[in-house]
Amino acid sequence: MSEDNDEVSDLRFKRVLLKISGEALMGTSEYGIHMPTCLKFAEEIAAARELGAEICLVIGGGNIFRGLAGAANGMERSQADSMGMMATIMNALAMQSALETIGVQTRVQSGIRMDEICEPFIRRRAIRHMEKGRVVIFAAGTGNPYFTTDTGAALRAAEMHCDAMMKGTQVDGVYSADPKSNPDAVRYDTLTYQDVLARDLRVMDASAVSLMRDTNIPIVVFSLHNKGALQDVLTGKGPSTIISGK
Repeated sequence: MSEDNDEVSDLRFKRVLLKISGEALMGTSEYGIHMPTCLKFAEEIAAARELGAEICLVIGGGNIFRGLAGAANGMERSQADSMGMMATIMNALAMQSALETIGVQTRVQSGIRMDEICEPFIRRRAIRHMEKGRVVIFAAGTGNPYFTTDTGAALRAAEMHCDAMMKGTQVDGVYSADPKSNPDAVRYDTLTYQDVLARDLRVMDASAVSLMRDTNIPIVVFSLHNKGALQDVLTGKGPSTIISGK
């Protein structure tokens, strides 16, 4: 068996969707997109891809605009959510630029047609891109208002037949409380979907967790800020919380 095949066989999850918050792209900035941070994430994704993983991405838009915040300030909810979806397209294009800077072939597919700047979402085409080793970035959520990017990520993970949804966060798993403000917070190694819903742990919104439960796709929560973290969780080595039906 070749060395490449050995590496692929070591993967716990081969095809994954990586969900990154928009805020993560701010890096040390207070607003917007910090390209050195995008490049750092791109290098992590490239290293994981070299292990043989097939990777697609969903990036939030909270570093630019949040639909819920706009609605809370008096904006009509559908319009506010549309603006939030456009923010995710901006983030997707920034991450595409970072990935292509280091030689990773990338495609952006949008739930809202913007043919001049990215492809429309076509499920079979997206799967084919991944089979060819390209990183696919899904933008504009589901293409509809009233749905979060968490739900959009869950939907795309199901449509791509992913082995897992990887949620990169600020901490290395799911805790009973915010570990930054509560030193007594307990980290969970494993949880069930029902645990997350019943305890209102707010890993992601309830509709996203429910869809992952219905499609039996595990959610792996880990810190994307640690170098090599994505490779580690893909091979079952790094600290994380795995949410599944067991």
